[in-house]
Amino acid sequence: MIQKIKGTMDILPDETPLFRKIEAIVREEAERYGFGEIRTPTFENTDLFVRGVGDTTDVVQKEMYTFADRDEGRSISLRPEGTASVVRALIENGLHVAAMPQKFYYIINCFRHEAPQAGRSREFFQFGTETFGSESPTADATVIAVAASVLSRLGLRGVTLHLNSIGCKCCRPAYREALVGYYKSNEATLCDTCRDRLGRNPLRLLDCKNPECAALAPAAPRTVDHLCEGCRAHFDELCSMLDAMGISYTVDPSIVRGLDYYTRTVFEFIADGIGAQSTVCGGGRYDGLVESLGGPALPGIGFGMGITRLILAMRAAGTADVPAVTPRIYVAPLGKAATVTAMATCERLRRAGIYAECDLMERSLKAQMKYAGKLGAAYTLILGDTEVASGRAQLRDMQSGEQTEVDIATFTV
Repeated sequence: MIQKIKGTMDILPDETPLFRKIEAIVREEAERYGFGEIRTPTFENTDLFVRGVGDTTDVVQKEMYTFADRDEGRSISLRPEGTASVVRALIENGLHVAAMPQKFYYIINCFRHEAPQAGRSREFFQFGTETFGSESPTADATVIAVAASVLSRLGLRGVTLHLNSIGCKCCRPAYREALVGYYKSNEATLCDTCRDRLGRNPLRLLDCKNPECAALAPAAPRTVDHLCEGCRAHFDELCSMLDAMGISYTVDPSIVRGLDYYTRTVFEFIADGIGAQSTVCGGGRYDGLVESLGGPALPGIGFGMGITRLILAMRAAGTADVPAVTPRIYVAPLGKAATVTAMATCERLRRAGIYAECDLMERSLKAQMKYAGKLGAAYTLILGDTEVASGRAQLRDMQSGEQTEVDIATFTV
């Protein structure tokens, strides 16, 4: 038997209603805040992610699914995240010259070759937003508010917002120097991955999960203590806005995010009770990304939410139950002539917007009634030769057992 590839998942019919519920809520909330939906290709030129996500990141170095295009020989990768593709679409379609801000949201599948575990798979589904054109902390506060509103609508109460600023190109060099100096003095304690990161991407040392590395993080230099005047003012204004909007947060110097394009504001929403993969939303500002991908110097900020992790958090919170969709009516025919009438009746009701079911298995009446009950049908209509000849039949209420005579050609439920 051929089985699914390790790290992927089948989403079965009894699970898709929950996915649809989440998708409906995120669409409603994003559009309430003025974001328009964008859809980008599942695969892109590899260079887009190398330049956009960063060639020093684990995503690019270890996790991308990359292959050669057999027609042109170029390198192509399945998207590991959504932001780089949206920036490419913004530039390629000339949206960077339109009125600002430009605000987008998306629901996409992404691919990363990671060790599968609860809340982390190699194909995963993500809701994200991106805002371009505004340097103001009002843009930061808006995208954070969208995320907070979605999580609230999903019934997640044990979720906390962790907030940090990692500075800009003006203040980052001094912080990097202080950070490297601190970890150099503790280099013997670092894991092999962090020793490698020390020279390439020292910010990533702050959120290493290795116990010995994690023990060093609390005493490491803090980004918020090395901000330039502009970054400090930006962060303070953002905090003031969140206070005024009633969005609670914790300033957390360990929040740095894993991609190279982040600047200034970074944030994560962290859920209780779902294990190690507790970050249900992460994002931040990326003011140099558009320029690095060939566009103008255009600031941006956004976030991504993993839908599978949202489901884990909803289950932990007891808010993942979605009522099953059940037929309004089950039409039970007896014989071939009655089956034709039953099919015509179901089609008429469906065209009127009613969920109607009909026997497809040529079952006995007893088996059909049992099946109608299993489906949870509200009503049943039994059609035999007598009913077809007279044009009238008994409509049974499955809850009360009451029956009403109806005209087969015109009745509704």
